[in-house]
Amino acid sequence: MNRSLVVSLVIGVAMAATSALTGALTPQPRAPLPHELFNLEQMIPARFGEWTIDPNVVPLTPNSEQQGMLEKIYDQTLSRTYADAHGQRVMLSIAYGGDQSKSLQLHLPEVCYVAQGFQMVQEDDDVLPTRYAPVPVTRLVARLHERNEPITYWITIGDKATRTGIQQKLRRLAYGLSGEVPDGMLVRVSTVGNDPRAGWRVQDRFVSDMLAVLPPRDRARLIGADAQPDNHAGTNAGHSAEAAQAEEAKTSRAVTSARQAASSSPSVATAFLHR
Repeated sequence: MNRSLVVSLVIGVAMAATSALTGALTPQPRAPLPHELFNLEQMIPARFGEWTIDPNVVPLTPNSEQQGMLEKIYDQTLSRTYADAHGQRVMLSIAYGGDQSKSLQLHLPEVCYVAQGFQMVQEDDDVLPTRYAPVPVTRLVARLHERNEPITYWITIGDKATRTGIQQKLRRLAYGLSGEVPDGMLVRVSTVGNDPRAGWRVQDRFVSDMLAVLPPRDRARLIGADAQPDNHAGTNAGHSAEAAQAEEAKTSRAVTSARQAASSSPSVATAFLHR
């Protein structure tokens, strides 16, 4: 047989196999299960602890072009400002998408705030300790003229809270290899003030108070399935950080195994990582 013909046949078979594998690994949307149906407006109380909605302050909202794009990406969004008896105000924004073959990237605060003219002057990874589970978060400081806005946010992909960037992509890759389409949520809280650490402390208190009044199912929607009943009140921040690091290492090992399983077609894994 002609050598060039053999090479052509081999290449053709390889391309067909890759195409078939890509199709097999492409996650397929599914109808939401009954327990997955919820309404953000109803899920997050208008009043909890010392916090009540302040209708006079509107959280940062996207411009009309961004808003139209977000309406195509997300199934639900929630934006509120809460105030306590001491005059502290916290802006809460939640975006939920039931199909995370669509990316949360467009609504990350780093993008949203900059698009509104803010400058990002600080960005750090952190762990928000709660009584239910440590939450991996990103801490930001956005500035526009005299307005200084400390921000805390996190995302969930499927049933896990995770950081943005490579961890977010790896979780989506793991779901893709299993043929599932995960849902996703972005939760953002922010305050206005010149002392970021003081702002983040207020935000942490707000998040803790909010989680305390939610039933376990709704709490798990916000911070992941690792959320436990309120039996961790004595857990300190150091233990929470260690638990978060252990969970991240566990996730990385699991995803590494999944990627090795797909090593016969590395182009497929690469495609998922670049989504």
